[in-house]
Amino acid sequence: MSGADGGAAHLPEDADAFRTALIEWYEDDHRSFPWRETTDPYEILVSEVMSQQTQLDRVVEPWRAFLDRWPTVTALSDADRADVVGFWTDHALGYNNRATYLHEAARQVIEEFDGDFPETPEELSALMGVGPYTANAVASFAFNNGDAVVDTNVKRVLYRALGVPDDDDAFERVAAELMPEGESRRWNNAIMELGGVACRKRPRCDAEPCPWREWCDAYTSGDFTAPDVPKQPDFEGSRRQFRGRVIRALQSSGPLELDDLGPRVRVDYAPGGDGEGSRAWLRDLLDDLRDDGLIDVEDGADGTVARLRR
Repeated sequence: MSGADGGAAHLPEDADAFRTALIEWYEDDHRSFPWRETTDPYEILVSEVMSQQTQLDRVVEPWRAFLDRWPTVTALSDADRADVVGFWTDHALGYNNRATYLHEAARQVIEEFDGDFPETPEELSALMGVGPYTANAVASFAFNNGDAVVDTNVKRVLYRALGVPDDDDAFERVAAELMPEGESRRWNNAIMELGGVACRKRPRCDAEPCPWREWCDAYTSGDFTAPDVPKQPDFEGSRRQFRGRVIRALQSSGPLELDDLGPRVRVDYAPGGDGEGSRAWLRDLLDDLRDDGLIDVEDGADGTVARLRR
């Protein structure tokens, strides 16, 4: 296919029928997620931050629980940051700095935007931790005011169906050409759903069935290669796991001296030396958490104490 050899990709001659097929497929039957039933930008932002590198099915329960506890952007802004981080840890939602950023973004909405969510991708990008993709997603799904979303699923679809080269500029260009004007909410949901349901790493062209089969280069050729997708490192024994244990220990016990904290983080903690499981290793882990704004580390005459940042 042209995506494999770097050639240019072209839209089908009957591009309108191509677009209509996808929209009708999506509207006829798609996965139901609660954030697809709202246009509240706060609720959508929470879902986008939670779903980073996390399967959507696993986000539903914590998303609902988070909104039960902090139902509005004002409520989140007023929350104790340690409580927000604790919630993130308890629900295994990944890197805790996402909770910090989300909390700070809520404060920005209240303090810098007078409680009114910004509506464009450019304005949304001013919020803490909101990168170009998240800003565009919130603008699209909350305000129908976004550009074409290009995530891993969309790249896979465009590479296979239209032979788009594995090049970010090419993906952005073709995605923009495809999206009907003024339809960012419906279109972006539809093409992301196609990549998540039918055009997965192992495609399910006929089982779903894919609405683009008659146009698809990969379906015609049988070549279903796609751009490589980075694999998330194993969680067990990872730095992410130990960071989470630090947060949980400080949340349940309050401030702790290094050698009291160490055994709660890993059973083989041994203060001496400088390898994994040592006091030096733990201090380095704590410095990372401090730099991310999650904890404070204080050196005193009686030792080093770590505590959650308030």
